[in-house]
Amino acid sequence: MREAVEKPVADLGYELVDVEFVKEGPNKYLRLYIDKEGGITIDDCVAVNDVTDPIIDRLDPIDEPYIFEVSSPGLDRPLKTDRDFERNRGKKVDVSLFKAVDGAKQFTGIVTERDASVLVLDTGNGKTVTLDRKNVASVKLTIEF
Repeated sequence: MREAVEKPVADLGYELVDVEFVKEGPNKYLRLYIDKEGGITIDDCVAVNDVTDPIIDRLDPIDEPYIFEVSSPGLDRPLKTDRDFERNRGKKVDVSLFKAVDGAKQFTGIVTERDASVLVLDTGNGKTVTLDRKNVASVKLTIEF
C-alpha cells in the first residue's frame, strides 16, 4: 500500500514519512505521516487525504473497520530514513539503545557519521561515541526550549 500512495504524495510536494496500522482503545487507525520543509498544516493533511483516500479505497488493503488519518509526524518523531538524517544534519539528537554501551543506554549528540552499520555522535568537548546501528532503538531530535 505504501508504494501505491508514495508517488502521489511526492507529486504534491510532501514526503511520506511512515505508514502505520495500529489499535488504540476500541478503534483501529490507518495513518499516513507526511512532512515537508517548514512543517505540515491541516490544509496539507487535507490535500494528501483527498489524493490518497480514493487509492486506499480502491486497494482495500484492510479487511476490518478502521479510521483513516493523515498526520504530521510531530517534532518528537523518531528519525528513521536516510532523508530524515540528511534533513536534520548538524542538529542535536537523543539516541536510545537496546543495551548499554559504556554503562549508558541514552546518548545525546550531533550525528557526524551514519552508515549501514554504525552511528557516530559528537557528544561535545571533542568526544565521540560509535554505536552499532543494530543496538539503536530510536533516534529523535533533541527538543530544547
